[in-house]
Amino acid sequence: MPESIPTRPLSSIPAWAVLQRRLFDEIEDAWRLFSESFTRPDGGLRFDAVFEDRDGVDDLYEPFFNWPAFYLLGGSDEVLAAAKHHWEGVTAQLADAGMVTGEYENGYDWFHQGESLIFFYALCAADPADPVFAERARRFAELYTDAAHGNYDSIRNIITAPHNGALGPRPGLSDEPEPYSAERREMRPYGLPLEFVPGIGDWDDLADPVLAAAMGEAMHRAAAGDVAVNLAATSLVANRWLYDGDEASAAWLRSYVDGWRARAAANGGLLPDNVAPDGTVGGLHDGRWFGGHYGWTWPHGLPSIGMAAVVAGINESFVTGDDAALDPARAVLDTVLDNAIVAPIAETPFSLRGGWLARWGTDAATPALLVPHRFGRHGWFDYGPMPLELPLWVWWWSRRDDDLARVRRAVAGLPPMAEPVKPFRDKAEAGHEAPWLAFLDGDLPDYPTRALEMALGQVARRVALMQGAATDPDAAHLHFWQRVNPVVTEVLSQLVSGTPQVLYNGGLPFAAIVYEDPDAGRPGLPPDVAALVSRLDGDDIDLALVNTSTTRARRVVVRASRFGERRIGSVTVRTETGAVYPGSSTAYASTPGSPSTLTRQLTADDDALLIVLPPAHRADLTLHTVHSGATPRHRRAASALPLSVPVEGVPHV
Repeated sequence: MPESIPTRPLSSIPAWAVLQRRLFDEIEDAWRLFSESFTRPDGGLRFDAVFEDRDGVDDLYEPFFNWPAFYLLGGSDEVLAAAKHHWEGVTAQLADAGMVTGEYENGYDWFHQGESLIFFYALCAADPADPVFAERARRFAELYTDAAHGNYDSIRNIITAPHNGALGPRPGLSDEPEPYSAERREMRPYGLPLEFVPGIGDWDDLADPVLAAAMGEAMHRAAAGDVAVNLAATSLVANRWLYDGDEASAAWLRSYVDGWRARAAANGGLLPDNVAPDGTVGGLHDGRWFGGHYGWTWPHGLPSIGMAAVVAGINESFVTGDDAALDPARAVLDTVLDNAIVAPIAETPFSLRGGWLARWGTDAATPALLVPHRFGRHGWFDYGPMPLELPLWVWWWSRRDDDLARVRRAVAGLPPMAEPVKPFRDKAEAGHEAPWLAFLDGDLPDYPTRALEMALGQVARRVALMQGAATDPDAAHLHFWQRVNPVVTEVLSQLVSGTPQVLYNGGLPFAAIVYEDPDAGRPGLPPDVAALVSRLDGDDIDLALVNTSTTRARRVVVRASRFGERRIGSVTVRTETGAVYPGSSTAYASTPGSPSTLTRQLTADDDALLIVLPPAHRADLTLHTVHSGATPRHRRAASALPLSVPVEGVPHV
């Protein structure tokens, strides 16, 4: 590893660095309170896990989804141990309830399976040396790559049912058809699950028990064959591939995604949402390319179809290096943008309107660019704001100018906001993409401070909600633990690793920059060290590292990419020459130096930076990254390095 790069002393420690380290500390206290308050000694949740249908497995995993991500950023060893303990406990709890078999969900849609599995993927990335999780990763992926399980038809290149999993393809949406009645009032905003059932023209028709039964029968019959949201299963296979480069897994992923790419091409470029068991698009829907389960018509449309398309496109590009794998996702985003309207969401009927009203507050009354989320018998409908994580992730992965232009087009349609860093948090812990992008552009320079202040406030609110659980009327709800999960990682992921929040319905835990603590021999920032990625421009990344301690030197290793798909080719360091620090005690201040820069090349075999930060020092770098040429892998942190690393006469403390 190259010798450490120069650093410079600080006359003042940046507020963002202090806030970032405070956020690490507060999260450490808060997750312990969560575990003590809401989990059992075996790691399961304090919950009588009784389920009436196939739904609910994801809800028990989701409260912990970002705990391993927090560890990878620099959280304690204890939070990783707790995350594993809770995964084991919840899995055993669900097995006792009859919801999982062989530690995997019996069978449900991939919109929800993806929500469960981001916790598992992050655990695999956090400790790839754990042989138990490695074996699970292989076994879970083989549920799809091994035809013996029945989930995949290699002849027709389809996943064989909308509900699939450990028990193979499951019939319909439940074991037997169930009436779909208008009494399900919470589902009314989403409209009719199927729009072409004879005699049923609108929601109120479902008040007739005969028609409700007819809808249930039709839903059961149509829930067969493949649906586009199954594309999220590619992450399960890519996660296994990251352990050992298994070529059968890579081949399955390529074949499956390419099958959907071909269907999109045959549909004018737009991804259809359903394939019949015989392999024909629309075969169960009278030839219509829309209407599949969790598809374009019902219930969410763009958030589910778009998420699956982006997840699968990134996964295939990751495995093959083929950027065109993201073209179906690009077509989805361009299509809805081309069919957008301008209107205030406060005055626009929209199935997900409640969440956006809460997110935007009074700004919801201002006209904004609203894209159609769904397509049905009358064309495009259900207009709401673009889920920015979708175009943002496409650009983040490709760094192409045309992909960035698409993000800017969506952001330009947002209403002007007096407070762009809004104090909210949903279960996906996303939604602050626009102000982060403005910061990367140099248009919101105080975003790090404001965002960290906001994140600390969200931790405080979650702690208050936990402490008030005894008097909270909703504390018995299955979603309560998601709502009070005090581990916040969106802002840390943006600022520390230069990465958007993970795609919630099944994305892998990618990162632009990762760190290792060479003294502890583990991933993440060392204690006292704060990091700030302030620019992502093509292959270049601007990074600042600050040691907030006034008494302890710290060492940190910096690498490009979580899985080694990119490496640091060279680094430009902004430093000072001629500085006198700390100077004489008789002087009012130390003597600053003159700005200077130096550039160092790194070799492919030596692509990590070791940075020694004396007390109250910082390093300012531009990392020039390149494709590594290596096959990506789950990467283990190096063993602890020897302490004797001389840096301009400053000893390691």
